[in-house]
Amino acid sequence: MFSYLELVELPNGDIVLQRSDDDGEPLVVISFSEESRQFMAVPPLEVARAMIQAGIQVASESPDIAIEEEIEGEEDLLDSTVSNKTVH
Repeated sequence: MFSYLELVELPNGDIVLQRSDDDGEPLVVISFSEESRQFMAVPPLEVARAMIQAGIQVASESPDIAIEEEIEGEEDLLDSTVSNKTVH
């Protein structure tokens, strides 16, 4: 069973990767300092998206990292189904 993932920017500025159908704890939390935000040429949500995609790619290519079967194939889902949200 596939579940959709979404990147959500929280009111405190943290960006979380979570399953869209789950109110549980996020899979990943990314926090950027105010200083790092000043150097970004693109919105923090786009930087977080690139970070998540790079992490999934590296993890899927490394034979030393065990990936749950459920996570396999979600790299493609992340490209096509991650919705960007800002929650206020």
